[in-house]
Amino acid sequence: MALFLYNFSIFGYLLAVKFASLFNTKAKLWVLGRKNIFEEIEIKFSGNNSPIIWLHCASLGEFEQGRPVLESLKQQYPSYKIVLTFFSPSGYEIRKNNSGAHFVFYLPVDNEHNASKFINLVKPKIAIFVKYELWYHYLNQLKLANIPSLLISANFRANQLFFKPYGIFYRNILLNIKHIFVQNNTSINLLKTINYQNVSLAGDTRFDRVANLVDTKLDLPIIQLFKDDKILIVIGSCWQEDFEFLLPFINNTDQNIKFVIAPHELHKTEMLNQEKQVKGNTLYYSNVSENIDNESIIKAKVIMIDNIGLLSSIYQYADVSWIGGGFGKGLHNILEAATFGSPIFFGNKNYRKFQEAVELVDKKGAFAIKNFSTFEQLIFELLKDKNKYQSCSTICKNYVQQNIGATNKIMNFIKKNQMLNHQ
Repeated sequence: MALFLYNFSIFGYLLAVKFASLFNTKAKLWVLGRKNIFEEIEIKFSGNNSPIIWLHCASLGEFEQGRPVLESLKQQYPSYKIVLTFFSPSGYEIRKNNSGAHFVFYLPVDNEHNASKFINLVKPKIAIFVKYELWYHYLNQLKLANIPSLLISANFRANQLFFKPYGIFYRNILLNIKHIFVQNNTSINLLKTINYQNVSLAGDTRFDRVANLVDTKLDLPIIQLFKDDKILIVIGSCWQEDFEFLLPFINNTDQNIKFVIAPHELHKTEMLNQEKQVKGNTLYYSNVSENIDNESIIKAKVIMIDNIGLLSSIYQYADVSWIGGGFGKGLHNILEAATFGSPIFFGNKNYRKFQEAVELVDKKGAFAIKNFSTFEQLIFELLKDKNKYQSCSTICKNYVQQNIGATNKIMNFIKKNQMLNHQ
């Protein structure tokens, strides 16, 4: 019965996305990306004789989380080719041509036929799932084919279905996984309550990724020129709720404070609407990089980032960072800002399921904001008190450095258990 309900929910989701694709661009990409997916896989795999490693991510955030492992696998097992799959267009469309993997596909919808066909075509030697992408049929088919599966950077919470009295079906999904690498001891203890023993405390691979940013960051002369020895506040992964909250602060501060706004998604209409609400000169990064003179850049109050891939490097110039999503569906990655020692602010409504956010708030390297008056008071205190600012910056940098190493633990496990052969 549980399997029937699971299959029915997958089918229902597919119908809903197909309907939404009639008027929603993201849903349309989701549907079109899976059209003729198996023919695409067969064509791209024709003539391939290399063994395969399969890495699956939900979206772009999970890809960045899995990226250190992907890069280590390429380095340590050069005879293997890596297949990378995404569930969401926001991951696939951005990384389909620039991921480091040899093959990039949308993951076909999870049913028994698709899972069996995908695994028979790809024939992975190992399958690695990042954080929480757990699909019953894929994991079941992997187990039936005796292909080991790993879940990395997992973070479990007591309110998840795995740990409910009626969650036996979802517990069985976990039992199909060969080994789980978790971020914290809470997750280990929760897994023990359902008698899952194949678990290791590794930490979060994102720390390895962001720690490397300090050495691999892009130099961005335009942002440096724009900052012009002023205070720069970077608003990263900005949702409309974040913009509306921060707009009074943007409009009521003097020219000694400047702002970079990087939207969560690039919606031209929304960005144009936001531009109209900002008092002071607002420039778009793409225009600046092409034909805006230096004087105009220096005089501007706001630069809006209208392309993908720059935000992680922009944080190097931030005096303070506001990370979006805390007032909405969920907080975005705060570690990219933390690795550069930027004190961090975010909305307080939806951040507690993110361990790094909770811990940095406890350490006073980050601040979860409830209302505007509190935000204004805290940020001006921070900017005026050099000792407090330096303490906050050091806390953020040290936090990242103290939590690196998850990738090595995963790679050592793979090597020790001879899951892949050096060829």
